[in-house]
Amino acid sequence: MIAFLVLLLPAGVLGVSLWFLVEDLLIIDVPPAISHRVMFRILCLAFNQIIKWGLLLEKLRICSMPRLIQFLLDLHPKMNDPKTMVTDMRFGTIQVRLYQPKGTSSGLRRGIIFYHGGGTVMGSIDLYHNTCNFLAQKTNSVLLSVGYRKLPDYHYPVGASDCLHAAIHFLKTLDIYGVDPSRVVISGDSIGASAAAFISQALVGRTDIPKLRAQILVYPALQGINLQLPSHQQNKNIQFLTRDFMILCFCRYFTIDPSWKDALLTGACVPAHMWEKYKKWLSADNLPERFRYKYQAEFPAPFNEAAYLETRHAFEVENVPLIADDQIVAQLPEALIVTCEWDILRDDGLLYKKRLEDQGVPVTWYHAEDGFHGCMVFLNGLISFPCTLNVGNVIVNFLKEI
Repeated sequence: MIAFLVLLLPAGVLGVSLWFLVEDLLIIDVPPAISHRVMFRILCLAFNQIIKWGLLLEKLRICSMPRLIQFLLDLHPKMNDPKTMVTDMRFGTIQVRLYQPKGTSSGLRRGIIFYHGGGTVMGSIDLYHNTCNFLAQKTNSVLLSVGYRKLPDYHYPVGASDCLHAAIHFLKTLDIYGVDPSRVVISGDSIGASAAAFISQALVGRTDIPKLRAQILVYPALQGINLQLPSHQQNKNIQFLTRDFMILCFCRYFTIDPSWKDALLTGACVPAHMWEKYKKWLSADNLPERFRYKYQAEFPAPFNEAAYLETRHAFEVENVPLIADDQIVAQLPEALIVTCEWDILRDDGLLYKKRLEDQGVPVTWYHAEDGFHGCMVFLNGLISFPCTLNVGNVIVNFLKEI
């Protein structure tokens, strides 16, 4: 009997995996503009397998989905550069990794604070090790990668708090690392870019620490109020951030019951007075004409007070950098904003670009026509895409001007 079960288990695993594979082959959408389409599709299929197995194992109470994803993704090969010294440290409870070029420098180096993406479900300083190595070496900078705490053990507001405290600690101790206090840049991708934007705002007006010189926001997640923007409709089924996975990450981080998914998507949890106040910044009318496309939506849907009471903590300004007061936005450092055409969060970056420019903040904008959400993680790895290298070079060139 035991021998039979031992034989049955691999067959069952294979059968379930094949079922997932067939299902994904029918629904995965690969836009023709994305280069290396076969490789992209293979990666999408593998990624979806991990997510679905994670959800299945979670239902069986064997392993949480975030833990499985984190474990498997962190197995990817890490490319070490002999010209960079890498040091793992802790700022209290916060894990950080410091990248320092080994060569001599004629003066203090530029400092970069980097927050990885992953929607707090995945992503780590290990997954972004190659990316951070590349940026530190190519720009001769001291880079601090912050391993903020995330799911499944930690929810809002722990991650954002970790990011803020790590930044403040680093800014107070720059002399230890040979960093020029007038050339510190805060950066990140996806939810990491959201953290960078929030911290840039949170540090406005502080006189006890050096002012940030610039901010780099790569396909940032900057609001969860209007989820009917054109990019949300156009790219809802585009990997590596589909609408379903985005909502899953959103609900888990903010501990919102997934039954409120439709209310979040349609805006039924948005009170009329809130939308009236913020539509001047969050409406699709604020997008450049070429990005409005043909997509239109009735937004927001009729108000559901119960939905609002369950979700309102996700609409605080620290979670929605797009709705910060003008007087705060006007004091922000210059920015590089990177958007990708095939990204559900594309319009968040475009709206924030307008907000910054309207308040006189200098903005350098790069739009990857063949780009997709998550492309930064492939920088300096064994697998790469043209859009990844282009985005990396844009960031490097921007940093060299700082």
